[in-house]
Amino acid sequence: MSSPLADAPARSVNINTVPLPESERRALTKKELSADHPTWCPGCGDFSVLALYFKLIEKRKLWHEKITTIAGIGCSSRFPYFVQAHGAHYIHGRALPFASGVSLSRPDLHVFVFGGDGDAFSIGGNHFNHTARKNIKMTYVVMDNWVYGLTKKQTSPTSPPGFKSKTDVWGAVDQPINPMKQAIAAGATFVARTTHTNPNHVLQMMEAAMDHDGFSFIECLSECVEFYEGAFDASNPRKGGVFNVVPAEHDITDEIAAYKLSDAPFPGHFGIFYKANRPTKNANEAKINSGNMEKVKGLKDWQILQKNFDRLK
Repeated sequence: MSSPLADAPARSVNINTVPLPESERRALTKKELSADHPTWCPGCGDFSVLALYFKLIEKRKLWHEKITTIAGIGCSSRFPYFVQAHGAHYIHGRALPFASGVSLSRPDLHVFVFGGDGDAFSIGGNHFNHTARKNIKMTYVVMDNWVYGLTKKQTSPTSPPGFKSKTDVWGAVDQPINPMKQAIAAGATFVARTTHTNPNHVLQMMEAAMDHDGFSFIECLSECVEFYEGAFDASNPRKGGVFNVVPAEHDITDEIAAYKLSDAPFPGHFGIFYKANRPTKNANEAKINSGNMEKVKGLKDWQILQKNFDRLK
């Protein structure tokens, strides 16, 4: 007796819907990656970082289903709107916890998180510390402009002493955060610094961060031309400043040396300050999950659930 399926008419297959092998897929173009038109102020340093993110995706041949862009709140955190791919514009200061869930549940993705100095070091400061110490695999790019730009010029955690804003009309008096020192002390296993005025260097740091197996942090100076124009002129050779790269003799595996290098007066140095190999939370949790699954090997879901209920009696 023939089965109903055997008598069913054969269905034609549209070859255009069959995905090509990865080796045969071409890299995406900027046009294919761009979504909404960026709404930053003309001259904002964030334009440079976005353009280089597109260049990184194209160079590394990441396809839409493998791109994950997450951000919090702030000018720089508009990134997910401008990238035609998967991502999330999350709530203020909470981008890292959300990104942690994505990273731990989808080990096949490399998660990129973008934020500003307020989102990262003020309301999100606690999450920054814990994500760094847990060494969750992702890249966190913080566009630091030393001011709250989206809310029209208030003092931020990185504003230097004397900076006059709407919240410190007399000039800031609080000690600013040093992002590099904080990242190293918190336990980040990759810590680098760059500036939007040196595009080639930004791309180099992004690539190195992406290749790192762990929590990689990049501080990128990104000038706010509207509310803190000229803040980073001292680091821009085109404006009479100097771009000091990390000394060739610096040992990036030496945590103490990296910490001392971070203490140099502005404009400081640019490049990779610290890099260490330490098991990621991703690997540690995968090992725990694998061990637990081995204990219930061969059991159905309801049987595993029953065993857990039995232990509660």
